[in-house]
Amino acid sequence: MKLVGVCACTSGIAHTYMAKEKLVKAAQALGHTIHVETQGTIGTEDELTPEEIAEADAVILAVDIKIDKSRFEGKHVLEIPTSIVVKAPKQVIQKVADSLNA
Repeated sequence: MKLVGVCACTSGIAHTYMAKEKLVKAAQALGHTIHVETQGTIGTEDELTPEEIAEADAVILAVDIKIDKSRFEGKHVLEIPTSIVVKAPKQVIQKVADSLNA
């Protein structure tokens, strides 16, 4: 499964980057590919390209703040707090996979 994601917490520091790291490691462990954009205090890093979004099977938004979701229109999107991704990243990815197969 090809995934893309955005991580953004209220302070834009710790949880943003912890969530990204957890998602990347969990996706690799489960045999999936993922590209995660962060929106932190220093701005947007690893910005998703329109091609990456188009090719993705699903989008994981690990966000605690409001972000522009318009570029994900028509995609399967799971929006979830960063704290849940940090605690249970494999379960989050499995939930996405299960919902795609439902």
